[in-house]
Amino acid sequence: MAEPRAFISFDVDHNSSEKVLFAGQAFHSKTPFSHEDWSAKSPMPQAQWEALVKAKINKTHMMIVLVGRHMATAIGVVKEIEMARSQDVPVFGVYVDGADTSSTLPTGLNRNRVIQWTWDGIGNAVDQMMKQGKNKS
Repeated sequence: MAEPRAFISFDVDHNSSEKVLFAGQAFHSKTPFSHEDWSAKSPMPQAQWEALVKAKINKTHMMIVLVGRHMATAIGVVKEIEMARSQDVPVFGVYVDGADTSSTLPTGLNRNRVIQWTWDGIGNAVDQMMKQGKNKS
């Protein structure tokens, strides 16, 4: 099978820098997944954005949510998690921006599915996601 594909969900208002760092480091690590920058490049009507994002999520094996300190205001992240769940795409989170186990999580993401940002941990989570949801053999 080809390398697993991941959709990276993040709070565009607060964690764009962490997304760039995460994506860049992922390309240079031994982490067993690939991703593309599927961020919307320009503002668009809500319905168009939702259709576009849902189609992109459907092309992936998993969603990785970058969990920052301001997740309570990340409405787009919550919608992306809902889209992943509706398509049986497994989801896990990675703490960024000083977030930790006391930080608010976006609706739909369980605390036991969020890990610290270590590439070994992320690699293990990717392996686990490849046995869940639409990836079950």
